[in-house]
Amino acid sequence: MPHLRSVELRTVAPENAERFPFSVPVIRTLPRLALSQTVTFLVGENGSGKSTLLEGIAAAANLPAVASLAIDQDETLGAQRALGRALKLVWAGGRRTYRGFFLRAEDFFGFTKQLSKMRADFLAELAAIDAYTDRSDYAKGLTKMPAAASLADMERRYGVNLDENSHGQSFLKLFRSRFVPGGLYLLDEPEAPLSPQSQLALIAMISDMIADDAQFVIATHSPILLGFPGATIYSCDRVPIEPVPFAELDHVVITREFLNAPERMLKTLLSGE
Repeated sequence: MPHLRSVELRTVAPENAERFPFSVPVIRTLPRLALSQTVTFLVGENGSGKSTLLEGIAAAANLPAVASLAIDQDETLGAQRALGRALKLVWAGGRRTYRGFFLRAEDFFGFTKQLSKMRADFLAELAAIDAYTDRSDYAKGLTKMPAAASLADMERRYGVNLDENSHGQSFLKLFRSRFVPGGLYLLDEPEAPLSPQSQLALIAMISDMIADDAQFVIATHSPILLGFPGATIYSCDRVPIEPVPFAELDHVVITREFLNAPERMLKTLLSGE
């Protein structure tokens, strides 16, 4: 059962109506957006507002961000925080979930760099304690316990070094390690680091997580992810936003036509006809 049941835009002050993000057509005309399925997709061309809307929902839900900065500290999300304050979220049973996370694919590198730095800091702290010459091994062991415990927990969740894997492998590993049953997961273009095969692996992971009472709202361009069975797909290319069947999505139609006749489409495109 979805935890987040609907999203709608409250009345916007006239002085803000023409400012970003309220000036974006799909946000300015946002109806009550029902999230009746456990997987909801937001799809649209670049600049359509799908990522902005998802970021606003993330700010309103106040979920942890898989990033180098929290949502309330990220300067690039100032406008989205304003949108979050203008959104009304309706939760199942009136109870907000604080489980889950918000993830933008573009933030993934920053997060892995932060993990690498934290691990290096813990190792340096442990090495410095070992270098003490005026303490017994017992005293050193007690002093090392907090850093050692934090390092062990980090390595248990993420491995010794995420950078040892490919970008896609690291992304899937992190995704799996951060999953908690009963959570809400807001993902912005998670296909970016993933090959088609890895996108299928992500679909399988999402299916398993739904069985553990998870809910997903995903902004994406990927026809593969959009094919998730039973998902609601909202097109941000329509104003106001509205649900569109999978087979009628521009992303799907264009991809299908290209795969069926790449030579013909490329000839038309490159000849300018």
